[in-house]
Amino acid sequence: MTTRKNSGTTATPAKRQRATSSGSASERRDHLVKLAAEIFARKGFQATTVREIATEAGILSGSLYHHFDSKETIVDEVLSTFLDDLIARYRAAVDSNADARTVLSEMVRIGFSTLEPHRAAITVMQNDWNYLRQFERFNYLVKAEDEVEQIWVAQIKAGQAAGLFRSDVDPKLTYRMIRDTIWVAVRWFRPGGRLNTNALAEHYITVLFDGLATGERTTQKG
Repeated sequence: MTTRKNSGTTATPAKRQRATSSGSASERRDHLVKLAAEIFARKGFQATTVREIATEAGILSGSLYHHFDSKETIVDEVLSTFLDDLIARYRAAVDSNADARTVLSEMVRIGFSTLEPHRAAITVMQNDWNYLRQFERFNYLVKAEDEVEQIWVAQIKAGQAAGLFRSDVDPKLTYRMIRDTIWVAVRWFRPGGRLNTNALAEHYITVLFDGLATGERTTQKG
């Protein structure tokens, strides 16, 4: 009797168990990151302990260290995930080669669209920025901030050069006012309210480009 080898790719029970275990571990890790992010946002990164994260997760501190070597590693993942997503989308908006007003409008939409999925990260950035930037491992925060500013300022200057934007406004100051308007909104915006993030962005774009006053502009320099 000849024994025929199975040439298919059907996984053995042991392989299936390892795959399931790996998937479960990854899902568990993601859950812990999200849970920790919420605690950081609520209490502040400095005030949060590993024990508190573990307790809220219903595990022992030692079990948390199985996934992360420190709470710094956790907040690192929270912030880098947010910044990687934000900057990638800003770059894509710029790469569209649309005019500066269109690109700036899209970047406003991108900023407001992060308020829900990255709410905790944005809150941590606001509350713990000065503390975290002291440490070398978080140098990327400053680099990311600089890149974001350069992207915005470059588009504002491009719009001025093309005659789309007023020439009498300071590009860097304008960017910082836009930035603060978007990120501070995380403190009062509530999902499920009268405005969603799309409507919020469109309202802000209207005010940004069309202004609040009616009639002849009185602030334009001669």
